[in-house]
This record gives sequence, C-alpha cells and structure tokens, in this order.
Amino acid sequence: MAHTDQTDKTGRTGRTGRTGRTGRTMRRVLRREIAGTIGLLTDEHDFRAMRRYRSFTFHDHAAYLRQVEALLRARAAQGTHTTVALFDPEEYAAFCTAAGLEADAPASRARFTAELATHGPTVPYEGQALIDLLPALVDEAVRQATWEYTSSQLARLGNCATCGEDLGRAAFTRASRLLGRILDTAPPGSRHLVCSVFGHPEEALVSALLVDQETDGTPHFDEAEALEFTSVLALGLATHGPGGLVMRVSPPDGPDRIHGWRLRGYGLQPLTAAEVFDAYCTDVESGDLVSPESNVDYCAPPDLGDDRLPPGHHH
Repeated sequence: MAHTDQTDKTGRTGRTGRTGRTGRTMRRVLRREIAGTIGLLTDEHDFRAMRRYRSFTFHDHAAYLRQVEALLRARAAQGTHTTVALFDPEEYAAFCTAAGLEADAPASRARFTAELATHGPTVPYEGQALIDLLPALVDEAVRQATWEYTSSQLARLGNCATCGEDLGRAAFTRASRLLGRILDTAPPGSRHLVCSVFGHPEEALVSALLVDQETDGTPHFDEAEALEFTSVLALGLATHGPGGLVMRVSPPDGPDRIHGWRLRGYGLQPLTAAEVFDAYCTDVESGDLVSPESNVDYCAPPDLGDDRLPPGHHH
C-alpha cells in the first residue's frame, strides 16, 4: 500500500506511509554523514572542576568515561565519524568569559567543543578502547602546546643585527637540514629520535619522532610530529641552549643501535660510543649506574657529511 490516511487527536487528517518512511530513512542516512566531536575530561582533576556547574550532572569520573566509551561505540556502529577533543575547564571558563556566555549551560559547552574541533588537540575515534585513546589525546595536546610555544619563541627572536635575516626562520631551516642529514645517514631500520632542550627546569622541552622505513628506503613519519620535533631542535640551535638528540635504530635483524649528539653552537656534536653508553646507563636523578639493556649496541653516530658549516657568520 502506498499510503494510509489517519486522523490525529484533533480531528485533522494527514497522509503517512511511504513518504513518511522515506523521510525518516533519509534523515537516518544524513545522520551518518554528520561528523561529531566529543569534548573529553581525561583526568579526575578536570572532572571535579566541571562539577561546580549544576548543569554538568555526572558525579563519578569512571562512570563518565564508561558512558563516553559506550557513546563512541554506538556512533561507530552507526557508521558515524567522531573526533575526541581534550576539554580543559580553565580554557572553557576563559572562552565563556570572552564570548559572554553562561558557563553553566550545555549549549555553551557544545560551542566550546565546536571550537576545539577546529583549533584544539583532537584524535579520531577508530574503535580503539578508551584506555588507549586517552594517552594519544594527551600526547596530541602536549605536541600542540610544544609546537605553539616553540613557534612563539622562535618568532620573538627577531632579525639578526648583522645580516638582517629572520633568526627563527633560519634556525628552523637549519634544523630541518640537520634532521634530513640524520635520516639520510642512519643505518637501515625504524628510527626513534628524541630531542631535548634544557633551560630552566620548568622550561625543559622534549620532543620525539618515530620514523619508519618504506621498502624502498624512503623515511615515513607523521608531519605534525616532524614539525614539532624540528621546532624544538631549532629553538635549541637558535638559543645555544644545552640539549641533545638521541636516535635509536631498530634494524630488521640484529641488535638495536643507539646514537647521540649534543647541541653545540649552531649544530650537533657527535657523542662517542662511551658517552652514549654513559648517558643511557646513568640515572639522571641519582647519578647511579644503571644496567645496560640487552641486545643493544651503543655507538658513535654516522658522519653527517655536509652538515659542517663554512667559516663566517652564522648568527
């Protein structure tokens, strides 16, 4: 039957049937086309901060996380794409103040989450357990904060008083070239690089980059991670701050190889095998010796070749 006529409680007659069912079906299809973002309170401290709002009706963080995970799974089962954003209560309060919004309102939290989807740290939900998603979300937040901090610091360096060149841009170009030389000269295998730049204790910057190797030898890495890593290295070069770079190579067979450099002047100074061993086998806090890892070789790094700067002005 194409349709049925029926009278509602007010006595009016309406047409339902195939047209109504088609409309509902189309709306269900459209729902699958709408991407969504969930602002997630990852830790107990942030959760307690949100409980001061009466409209935030959750009382237990563990129960809240279970409900979020159930919602994510339900949306994934419906074929709906969802992005998870890190919800920071302090940033939310500042957002509401700046926008003139009532903070104790679900609509305001929704508007803030929409802003996070565009500018904040986010990760896509791909069916993983929430216990696996949370560290990835926190790592993304740290990576974005590090990138923003280093970018602002590089921009504040201004221009060279001697040649007029933008110091931050020059340092970033130099760091990019150094990273390229390290990857070009590294032994075959996957590489895990860590760059550390130290100033005051509260300003220590650490960035990591995982580089896989394609079958043709081409390096493969996450572009956002590479930008953050390069910016940290660039800041260390530009400020001549103490720091270092370590690379762990895991070849297809044989032991892992660990290489290291210290930041020195406007470049990288290779560590000897003994220095790499000492750095890895000494407890940072106590200074006590630590047993070396098994199946690991501590090695001097490969020669970076044309990394050497010519004599003259180098900021």
